[in-house]
Amino acid sequence: MANIIYSSSTAGLSSSEVAAIGKIQTPLRMVIEHESDALSKKGGARDWLFNVEKSKGFADTIVGQNEFPEFTATAEGEAATQVGMSETYKKIVENIQFMQEFAITAKMMEDSNYGVAADAKRRAENFTRAYYRTMHKICEYALANGTSASGTFAGATLDLTTGDGKALFAKDHVWGKGSLTGSQSNFYELATAFDSAEAFEEALSELAIKIRNMKDENGNALGYTADTIVLPGNASAAERIVKKVCGTEQASGNGSYINTQYGGWNVIVLPTWQLADGKNEILVMSSEANKNLGGNMFFNRVPLTVRDFVDVHTFNYIWTGRCRFGVGFGTYKHILKLTTDTDADATAL
Repeated sequence: MANIIYSSSTAGLSSSEVAAIGKIQTPLRMVIEHESDALSKKGGARDWLFNVEKSKGFADTIVGQNEFPEFTATAEGEAATQVGMSETYKKIVENIQFMQEFAITAKMMEDSNYGVAADAKRRAENFTRAYYRTMHKICEYALANGTSASGTFAGATLDLTTGDGKALFAKDHVWGKGSLTGSQSNFYELATAFDSAEAFEEALSELAIKIRNMKDENGNALGYTADTIVLPGNASAAERIVKKVCGTEQASGNGSYINTQYGGWNVIVLPTWQLADGKNEILVMSSEANKNLGGNMFFNRVPLTVRDFVDVHTFNYIWTGRCRFGVGFGTYKHILKLTTDTDADATAL
């Protein structure tokens, strides 16, 4: 069943008006719920690339802590060495309200009889699709614009920084706290274009190593395996090369050598991430690190809540939808960006 909350108001209406509304209300609710179920099964950027959590407040806080050190040898009869964890960063993600409504005219409602008018059905379907599209597109926007500290989506200002206060993709991210601290990059520049599968295969190997060697808050390599490549929607040349590298058993240009990248990657394309001509960028992520470290976060505060009523001025039947959710990044250690543009904010690969 779709996770949609309904409420209806027929106060002040005559019995005939209430009966007319009833003829179309239930069918439209079924259309909206069916469309929601169908879309939720297909998934999108939110489901594929973000950790989805329920929210209970105005905002949600992601707290980073250092790791426990390794166990130490202890002589027989002696007490264990007591260790503790300290807070290293705190990231707050605010939940944002989004709303939309559509109208069914009084004439359309009268002429629909006991069925649902085709136009009313299309509006209900589009209404539901818009809700899911908003959630997926805000996630795509956040990732595509992760080199900036903030951005604007559908009138809302988004905080695109991570727990260390840097933009999601930066060459000088901070790990640790106090005297035990350092910096590391998750934003890299490749001097050459993605012009061959062989060159990209080598670059991908380097990127996977960068993910694996990301330091935790104690300065130790986390050791996560990169397994996800995220591509822009219009990078057709790069997309062909990536799919060749990830889907071919033999290494490009190396005779009978095996392709070490074969079978180890999920390739995801973000349709609304559009690059300028001649520009190439990709994201490389570890799905396990994303989950364990609280990387890409989507907080669902209020699911789609629908209210229907009759406008006393026009007699039109109004459906209004409201929802609240927040998008943000708890850490940067699960993902990195590679660009072929000359960028002073990127580290040479």
